[in-house]
Amino acid sequence: MGWFSRRKSKTQVAIGPSDGPQMAIDRKAAEAHLREFIASRRGVEAYVEPPTSVSPTTVVLIAHDGEWTRRALGTQAEAWTISRKLEIPVYDVNQTGYPNRMRQWNTRQRRTGGSPE
Repeated sequence: MGWFSRRKSKTQVAIGPSDGPQMAIDRKAAEAHLREFIASRRGVEAYVEPPTSVSPTTVVLIAHDGEWTRRALGTQAEAWTISRKLEIPVYDVNQTGYPNRMRQWNTRQRRTGGSPE
């Protein structure tokens, strides 16, 4: 047995339609979730996140207290369209960054044992 032969993985992870920037997205379910989040919280704003090498374009909704949720929406055009359709303020996260209230909410969740989405 060679030295490096022990390092080979016996199983390989298959990349499917639920992985990476080309993942299959249920846009109706995502929009329904975003609508529910907006309806049950106040002061909600949308932040559009650009795609990366491992994830598609996403939208983060952040409420007045910093609570947040994130959903993949496919393309940036779709993310902007859906965010405007929801009639809430929408920002490009590359231009504005995330609001401090989001970081503060995450910190509070870690201290109390809750977990951010």
